[in-house]
Amino acid sequence: MQLTKYKLKDVAKVEISGVDKKTKEGEVPVRLCNFTDVYYNWAITKKLESSFMRASANVTEINRFSLKKGQVAFTKDSETRDDIGISTYIADDFENVILGYHCALITPDESKALGKYINAFMHSSLIQKYFSHSAGGSGQRYSLSVEAMENMPLYLPSISEQERIASIFSHIDRKIELDHEINSNLEALARQLYEYWFVQFDFPDTNGKPYKSSGGKMVYNEHLKREIPEGWNICRLENFVKANNTGDWGADEIADGLFEVGCIRGADILTLTDIPKRYIKSKSKLLSEHDIVIEASGGSPIQATGRSAYVTKGVIERNGGKITCSNFCHAFTLKDIHKAPFFYYSWRLLYDNDNMFNYEGKTSGLKNFMTELFLKNYWIDIPDDLAINFFNKVSMWFAQIDNNIAEMASLTRQRDELLPLLMNGQVTVE
Repeated sequence: MQLTKYKLKDVAKVEISGVDKKTKEGEVPVRLCNFTDVYYNWAITKKLESSFMRASANVTEINRFSLKKGQVAFTKDSETRDDIGISTYIADDFENVILGYHCALITPDESKALGKYINAFMHSSLIQKYFSHSAGGSGQRYSLSVEAMENMPLYLPSISEQERIASIFSHIDRKIELDHEINSNLEALARQLYEYWFVQFDFPDTNGKPYKSSGGKMVYNEHLKREIPEGWNICRLENFVKANNTGDWGADEIADGLFEVGCIRGADILTLTDIPKRYIKSKSKLLSEHDIVIEASGGSPIQATGRSAYVTKGVIERNGGKITCSNFCHAFTLKDIHKAPFFYYSWRLLYDNDNMFNYEGKTSGLKNFMTELFLKNYWIDIPDDLAINFFNKVSMWFAQIDNNIAEMASLTRQRDELLPLLMNGQVTVE
């Protein structure tokens, strides 16, 4: 296979998006494809559209950054060098989806280069190293200049060979996407079971029938200001918590007395995949299986702090057996791990119902969650035996999710290792 070396600017237009997450009066309502959407998806498809956040944009922004099939989006700045230059292929045309800030958009000249090939090429170690070395900045933020993006080296075969190579990666990505869908369904199933048992109170009674719907006795509780099943206890959230640990962002590089860990940031909480590596010195900051991490500080005016994540065995194993959270997070270790899933979904329900907006202070433009006060002030009902039964059920689903994530990681490695083999002729495309 013959390859010709180009610079990205020779075969494509590169534009930096500055579209923020705000909704402004007089602008057009849009869906926003943001940093995390780009970062976590090999391709942006119609299936993802409903998950994009709502915002607004002016006409100029819509004309420049509306997503069209064949384009490539990638991350242009982040807290770590390794998060820069992560690309995704725009696989469908969209009517009102535009690219958000912290990202750049590539529109290729399709007579010379195909977007799906550029996307695959940008996932190669060659380009990841190029972007890492080209990133400017220090401390908490790194960024790519326009010059660095436009001068990205690009090795191109013929259009027909680009098409064949891209199709191989598309097959791999479809399997990864299927695992994503299975995991989404399992997560939804766990949430649905929680709501069925602990919100609607239709857990199995002694006859295996739904408790409340079958006439189970309900009693009014003064603390909760609502009816709960007879015999259920109530307690403050703080009664679940054995320890509340602050995080440690640590250092960028290894040094004497430091060891490597995966470090959960607020940006990682929704997925707990591809967690950045950091270097810390205190083993007391390490998290354990069944710990619950919450985002304690944030800058979004429309999003409450308090987003949460559940630490599973797989999360720890994927990070070399050692994981912590950043300074902007807290981590709860519970007194009884068998109540951890119940506590986790109860916490998520409180977040979804906006209960945490009233427990935010501000420092230097950041919102800081008043964790201890919230734990002390909030009461919930706690059915001990049912919470343990819930643990047994959802733990199996969490394990399956971890297995699927491991498979996706394996497929991703195969995908990333395949491109250089295709390029140097060790593997041929028929």
